[in-house]
Amino acid sequence: MTIRFDGQVAIVTGAGGGLGREHALALAARGAKVVVNDLGGARDGSGGSATAAEAVVAEIEAAGGEAMANAASVTDAAAVEAMVAEVMARWGRIDILVNNAGILRDKSFAKMELADFRLVMEVHLMGAVHCTKAVWDIMRAQNYGRIVMTTSSSGLFGNFGQANYGAAKMALVGLMQTLAIEGAKNDIRVNALAPTAHTRMTEDLQGLPLEALGPELVTPGLLHLVSRDAPTRAILAAGAGGFERAYVTLTQGDFAVGSDAPEQVAARFDAISDRAGEIVPEMGAAQGMIELTKAQKHHGS
Repeated sequence: MTIRFDGQVAIVTGAGGGLGREHALALAARGAKVVVNDLGGARDGSGGSATAAEAVVAEIEAAGGEAMANAASVTDAAAVEAMVAEVMARWGRIDILVNNAGILRDKSFAKMELADFRLVMEVHLMGAVHCTKAVWDIMRAQNYGRIVMTTSSSGLFGNFGQANYGAAKMALVGLMQTLAIEGAKNDIRVNALAPTAHTRMTEDLQGLPLEALGPELVTPGLLHLVSRDAPTRAILAAGAGGFERAYVTLTQGDFAVGSDAPEQVAARFDAISDRAGEIVPEMGAAQGMIELTKAQKHHGS
């Protein structure tokens, strides 16, 4: 089965370089009309220019594809809405949204300014919210949409010096989980991609064989997540040609009530943590159901 995107329109944010550029080029090569969105700023989010986006559009057009450049900041909801309106006026539909735009303001939490925390959250989380909100009703009306949030192992598992980045990236997983539920009836499938790639965002990292981490090795996973046969609510990790699934799970736990409940929790923490029988909940209410089942069993009802 060949994955194709003929007749489809894709928006890729942060597509002026690195992962976003590879995503945009690959989507165009497989038939999609691509909106190359990139503010053109520095790695920390400062500055801005349409040059990077225009260069990727030129690459796509030189290869026989169709694309348009856009330099809106994803933090500007009005500018994002204007971008979407321009796309609809030109191509009449939007099938795919890849929320890839991001910045870094790394410091240990003790040394981090709150302004740097807020800005990273604004770009990664609210940027994805702005873009997704702008296309959501269009996809609902089409009864078709594919959306990918770019998360990170820094959010899923933590990373020193990236409290702001990790918080934003894990927040995107929560956004993905809920939107996948809400979009299901309109065939809007929402997934998360956790890439490991050598881009300007990772050029300062120590201990990684950066030459083996080309961003083009991540893009095959992205193409599956936005294809017609895509899964939904998947967290796909990708890097160096390797692909893995990450899950948010829930153990079966244990039960503790009474005046010594805190001590019971402490004494049974290993049992509470036991991963035998753990589940991947279909929705958040599963936690309450598990807890109520334990309570009913305890009370003999």
